[in-house]
Amino acid sequence: MKTVLNVLWLMLCGLWLAIGYAVAGVVMCILIVTIPFGIAAFRLAGYVLWPFGRTVVRRDDAGAASTVGNVIWFVLAGLWIAIAHIVTGVLLCLTIIGIPLGIANIKLAAVAVAPLGKDIVATDDPRLQLPG
Repeated sequence: MKTVLNVLWLMLCGLWLAIGYAVAGVVMCILIVTIPFGIAAFRLAGYVLWPFGRTVVRRDDAGAASTVGNVIWFVLAGLWIAIAHIVTGVLLCLTIIGIPLGIANIKLAAVAVAPLGKDIVATDDPRLQLPG
């Protein structure tokens, strides 16, 4: 089922969103100071191409630098990319087949707002298991 959703995702919105992330990454890599944001944008572009079967988890070692970086990211690119995710998600929710894709887009909007200090992992990754 994940493969079917990923193929639909890629055809309907994944490619265009990935291009948006890639453009943001190229722009961020122009200045040396914003290269970490460009790397985050490229990482998210890969995630947006094939999101089902993967998820985003907070890194244990993420600290204040990630928070400051996320604020800068939000101002430079995060807001616009999150808006693109929300608009695409609402449009996809207008069809019955697109509802799961629209919900995934809304979830990705939260990732687009603050991507630093997070890892993209497979859903069967042991880091997702609850302790105990």
